[in-house]
Amino acid sequence: MNDLEWRKARRSGSNGGDCVEVAVLAAPEDVAVHKHGHDRLYVLRDSKDPEGPRLFFTPAEWEAFRLGMKDGEFDDLT
Repeated sequence: MNDLEWRKARRSGSNGGDCVEVAVLAAPEDVAVHKHGHDRLYVLRDSKDPEGPRLFFTPAEWEAFRLGMKDGEFDDLT
């Protein structure tokens, strides 16, 4: 998983690295059982701890998260 192409939001460039990064993992094999059967997974990590824990999202989970962020569903958490 070290060869993933990690991306972060354009808006996170000036805050000292306090951001998350996302990458797309194609044809995942070594993931939790409930994530098997998908042609890709979206992976999130903390940019300050690139070797630390990671969150894995199926395409449907990622789309729900992405749309929720876009719609402001989590704005009250800031």
